[in-house]
Amino acid sequence: MNCSTVVPQSALEDTLDEEFARAADLFDDLARRTHDGKGITRASYGEGEHIAHQLVGQAGASGGLEVSTDAACNTYVTLPGRDRDLPPVIIGSHLDSVAQGGNFDGAAGVVSGLAAIKSLKAAGIQPVRDIRVMGIRAEESAWFGVSYIGSRAALGRLPEGSLETARRCDNDGLLDAHIAAAGGDPDRLRAGDIELPADKLYAYIEVHIEQGPVLESAGLPLAVVTGIRGNRRFPAAHCAGEYSHCGGVPRDHRRDAVIAASELVARLDQHWDAAERDGQDFAFTVGKFTTDPVWHAMTKIAGRVDFSLDMRSLDPAYLDQAEAMVRDAAQYISEQRGVRFDLGAVTRAAPGVLCERLRAELTSMAQELNIPHMPLASGASHDAAAFADAGVKTAMLFIRNANGSHNPDEAMELADFNAATRVLTHWLSAHHSSTGES
Repeated sequence: MNCSTVVPQSALEDTLDEEFARAADLFDDLARRTHDGKGITRASYGEGEHIAHQLVGQAGASGGLEVSTDAACNTYVTLPGRDRDLPPVIIGSHLDSVAQGGNFDGAAGVVSGLAAIKSLKAAGIQPVRDIRVMGIRAEESAWFGVSYIGSRAALGRLPEGSLETARRCDNDGLLDAHIAAAGGDPDRLRAGDIELPADKLYAYIEVHIEQGPVLESAGLPLAVVTGIRGNRRFPAAHCAGEYSHCGGVPRDHRRDAVIAASELVARLDQHWDAAERDGQDFAFTVGKFTTDPVWHAMTKIAGRVDFSLDMRSLDPAYLDQAEAMVRDAAQYISEQRGVRFDLGAVTRAAPGVLCERLRAELTSMAQELNIPHMPLASGASHDAAAFADAGVKTAMLFIRNANGSHNPDEAMELADFNAATRVLTHWLSAHHSSTGES
């Protein structure tokens, strides 16, 4: 089928308008039922996330769609295709949030997928293959310290040992116990149960709010994502020095953990500045930087600092270089300042390489629908990276969002959400409703 020119179907447009209203109601329900008094909290394998999955399942069932779950408690809402043996299209995103986060990070993609397939069904369009909307569990690594738990579990790529070792930060409960409490089956995961074999998937598409200011600054509602940064993380690093009196110890005798750790951060900032001047993609964040509240005092030289380090790049080789630089710098500072760095365990997530053909198709569809858009790389991590790393053809759409994310002030406009959902829906109709699909 030649999909270069697609005339929007009036029936599909009518059903989309109806689903946009239902989507707005679903966002309101999600916000009302998972509000924590300040923001939105849907902890991975916690009550808020469970409520979100229930609401998504109910929305799917009310539209006459198939609803199911897997061993990791991911939720699937499926529009059956004419040939159910064909590899399905997965439209997915996550339903958990950080503590006191926003309502749209992750959830926008699931609600968009729901609106798309419900519109197709209401318009009488049956796809060639199954289209499965996936509400994904536990994407936010803030809870268990492991990235992409739900998606990697479904793909059979959960890191070895994580079920038995990963603990939730707010209650110290193990991951396998939380999965079991949510109604999942960690034993099936250990036995190699794979809900989504990568070689049996047609594609994975994720709609997500942009978690930065680029679209807002450009005055555009939509972006077609060009790639997803990988990361290199030290979630539990520390620097050990020597506690002592702040006024009685000369500079050359001090073993100041704060100054030593700050020097490491400053060297990383210099590294970032050089990377930008060289045109190299890179970013880092020190999300935690704390002294011990039992031991610290205004008149004490700090003997210990605990910190985290998150480095990101589209270039895996550059992440290797950055990690080596951090280790070398820590060793040098240790020798110069008489301290000891322990960087702890390192976690790695590969950059997400997105499918050029899918990107071109989505770009073409936005053009056909006269929706302003731009290409944009993702600085944040997404479940899409897990699918891409597994070898699945993957693409993403970003929705403009003011005020960043991971905070209560996320401000996605429903008109922008509707624009992204129109692109997704018409792409599904154009490319998966004919036996002659491209």
